[in-house]
Formats: sequence, C-alpha cells, structure tokens
Amino acid sequence: MIKKLIENNWHITAFTRRPITNTAQHPQITWQQFDTIKIAKDCNEENEIHTWLCVAPIWVLPGHFDLLSTYSAQRIIVLSSTSRFTKETSPDPSERRTAQQLIDGEERLQTWAAAHQVKWIILRPTLIYGYGRDKNITEIARFIRRFGFFPLLGSACGLRQPVHAEDVAAACYTALDAINLPSRAYNLSGGETLTYRAMVERVFKAMNLPVRTFTVPLWLFQLATWGLKWLPKYRNWTTAMAERMNQDLKFDCSDAKQDLHFLPRPFKPTINDLPSHRQPFTTI
Repeated sequence: MIKKLIENNWHITAFTRRPITNTAQHPQITWQQFDTIKIAKDCNEENEIHTWLCVAPIWVLPGHFDLLSTYSAQRIIVLSSTSRFTKETSPDPSERRTAQQLIDGEERLQTWAAAHQVKWIILRPTLIYGYGRDKNITEIARFIRRFGFFPLLGSACGLRQPVHAEDVAAACYTALDAINLPSRAYNLSGGETLTYRAMVERVFKAMNLPVRTFTVPLWLFQLATWGLKWLPKYRNWTTAMAERMNQDLKFDCSDAKQDLHFLPRPFKPTINDLPSHRQPFTTI
C-alpha cells in the first residue's frame, strides 16, 4: 500500500507501534511512533492530516480517536473483515469475541465520525492471501509442507472467495483518492468463487505437490485440534474452522466494483504467495 502511495506522489505520515528502523526511511514518508508522540506539541496547522488509512485491527482504532481529532481528520478509510458476519454465531468463543470486536469497532467508528463530521469508508475483505503473510492460505500451505496432506471435513463444499492482498491495497488506494464517496461500508471479495476443497487443491498445485486430501470425521478433527493446541504454530486451530469448510462464505462486492473500480483477480496462487521454507511462523 505504501509503495502505491509513493508511486502516486503522496506524502505519507505513518504511525506505528513498532520501533522505527533506518530501513524504513524514505523521503516521502514521515514516521511517527505512538509511544513517542506528544500530540499537543507535535501537531499544528502546518502538519494537519485530513485523510487517514487504518490497516491495524479496527478495534484498535477507538484508542486513537483523540489523535485523529487533534490532527483535524476529515476522512478515514478502515479495514474490517467479513468475519464480523461469518464468526458472529461461531461455536468457538474466541471467534465470537473476534466478530464482536469487529462489530464494536465499526459501530464506534461510525458514532465518533458522525459526532466529529468525519467521512468514513469501511472495507471488509473476505479471505485475504498473498506473500505468505496471511493467516488463511499460508496456514494451509504450512500444514501441507509439514505433513504432506490436508484433512477435509466431509465434502468441503463451502464456497470461498479468496482475495489477494494487492487487490485489497488497490481498493484502499481508490477509496483514499475518491474524495466524493459517501460514508459507507464495502465488501471486498475475490474474483472467483470456488469450494474449500478446490481452494486447498490449488494450494497443492502452487507448491508443485501432488494433491493429497483426506476426508476426516468431525470427532477426529476435535481430537486432532485438541492435540494441536499444544503446538504453538497450531494453537489457534479449532473445530469451528473445520465445520466452516462446508459453509458458504460468499459476499457480493458489486458496489465496490462500481464505486471503487474493484477488479479482483481469480484465485491462482503462485509460490510467491506462500511461505518460504526459511520464513518464520508469524501471526498478523
């Protein structure tokens, strides 16, 4: 996203929770670390920031409303997720909490924005993948690489719409640049709808490996996920994830196509979209 802004001659003030390194320096970027910001001292009319993009979890944003107000924010584009719908009634408590955090974050943004006359756009991607840094396709690829197969519950016929991170970034940029859009939310789904089973098979093909999937009963999934919880890499795996393999998680993105010229690519992952052998396990 930052690369696209630089290419289009934007000057960026980037706020981060992480320490700022020399490798992050660029003449078009001014870095600010939250821990070192003195809002009242650092902000004045000369460095007001009217347009904002939040790519942190939306539930983090309310903690920075004062910052936005001090910098005279007028528009903000925020990433949420369609998980606010798909996990709201999940049997897993942690997934329900995530859905509620997304819902609360969206509602608090809208309430604050209305009170401060700030325009907002909420973008809700479906299943994001790309560069081996996601928690979806990357998790599938890591399991395949470690065990040589992938377990599926039943027919695994639930529909999916994987969306590439670059397509999400393009939608963010268009929303930033389109100043006349009214405040509203958009779903961002991938350019192809396919079954969970077909999605997994394409991951095998991207890894240049023979497709080895096994149909596993729910009770075995329950036993396996209990055992996997003792391994740090798989502690977030739940039986709810398996049960969703047969649920349709399909969303209409026609409004995004019309207003944001959103043209997502079909799901054809390459090896560059998957984690490398040397890449450490990360959760983002």
